[in-house]
Amino acid sequence: MKKALELHEFVKEVKRGNISIAEHTEKILEEAEKSNSKFHHFNLIAKKSALQHAKEIDAGIKTGQHKGKLLGVPITVKDCICVKNFESRAGSKILTGYLPLFDATAVAKAKAEGAIIIGKTAQDEFGFGTFSNNVGVDFEKPLNPIDPKRCCGGSSGGSAGFTALTSLAHASLGQSTGGSIASPASFCGVAGLTPTYGRVSRYGLIDYANSLDKIGSLGKTTADAALLLEVISGYDMNDSTSLKAEAQDLANANPSNDLRIGVVKEFFKACEEKVQKECMKAIDKLEEEGATVEEISLPLNAKYGIAAYYLASTTEASTNLARFCGMRYGLHGKLEGNFNEYFSKIRSQGFGTEAKRRILLGTFARMSGFRDAYYLKAMKVRTKLIKEFRQAFENLDVLVNPTMPLVAPTFSEINKLSPLQQYAMDLCTVPANLAGLPHASVKAGEHNKLPVGLMITADHLQEKKMVQAAKAAEGLK
Repeated sequence: MKKALELHEFVKEVKRGNISIAEHTEKILEEAEKSNSKFHHFNLIAKKSALQHAKEIDAGIKTGQHKGKLLGVPITVKDCICVKNFESRAGSKILTGYLPLFDATAVAKAKAEGAIIIGKTAQDEFGFGTFSNNVGVDFEKPLNPIDPKRCCGGSSGGSAGFTALTSLAHASLGQSTGGSIASPASFCGVAGLTPTYGRVSRYGLIDYANSLDKIGSLGKTTADAALLLEVISGYDMNDSTSLKAEAQDLANANPSNDLRIGVVKEFFKACEEKVQKECMKAIDKLEEEGATVEEISLPLNAKYGIAAYYLASTTEASTNLARFCGMRYGLHGKLEGNFNEYFSKIRSQGFGTEAKRRILLGTFARMSGFRDAYYLKAMKVRTKLIKEFRQAFENLDVLVNPTMPLVAPTFSEINKLSPLQQYAMDLCTVPANLAGLPHASVKAGEHNKLPVGLMITADHLQEKKMVQAAKAAEGLK
């Protein structure tokens, strides 16, 4: 397969007139339609609007009207991120027919730089999953392009799967609550970048858990993902959690070998030996190139991260999903019976098994009499976990560990795991998300042709260091 141009090279060629955006867009749409019947990476392919937009940009380039950092780049968008007039369902039946009247800020920023939205990608329902196996009741599970018997990872599975599959220039907008960009990036062998909480506006995101959700990027390379992340970053008055942080030049950040790296021992010990081995190879190479490496310990995060995360996230999810009751938007039915009967009927039909499980867990944790014992205690623990990270970053630039404890499992293997065992798979990704820290997953190596991801975590608002480290690790292969 011919190697796809990196996005910055693609845009240069477009501006020089060497690439027809309309032709390139048509090719990637054909590829998407052909592959989707087998791999199910898309919930929606926007062929008509994408081709029209491509022709408009081609015409605008000739008259000097169209410019931008993403000029003509095809972008896919995770289904939970709103795109104007595109059905946006967050992978759930309960939002059937919901057509947003606006673009999410991240989508609007990408479009303003010349990006073309070609479709909405598959995901776990509302982001509830590690493997993209908890899709809504009327969706197909996205399949790993390396081995269709295996999962893509979740919950941004379709985004990572198509990014790995396509032979053409492309990047994707994903979303992470507890590792939903890093996990599929690891299993599919692509680069996934999750920003500091608040660096990218959440306006237009269909929420899972407000204090944890982040919109980020996936690309074939760190450079591709970094360019998209740079474009979508910045303050937004429509989001009360948006940060007025100084912009960073991520696209042109050079790989750095002069880094102080902390290897998190607890996260290594929790992983399969084959995963440990590939990640340590990458770390050893970084050290050979000039990085300073030391083993560190994050005992509180390793012990309490999963419990604190699932209490916090399910509690917030329970509140957020209460709005989906068959009255305002999405799935609705004939108005009959009392309120409870009607709402229960619609929600029973519209939500899948995992969504119902998390609603029940979260509702219990925030009930009067249990809130102090569970949710508020989890928030206090979260503060302790953030403090532990801050202490680690006093003497280090980045922390590294395997992204996932295993390579992409088969669906039959996943089905043997209990819900609690599936939740435990997030051990390495949850802590950074709880703390709101920027983190990347890049391919460290392979085991039996299956990718192994290396996770790189930086301090708050240190996305540039994260990208420099990720590019350094990526360049060693």
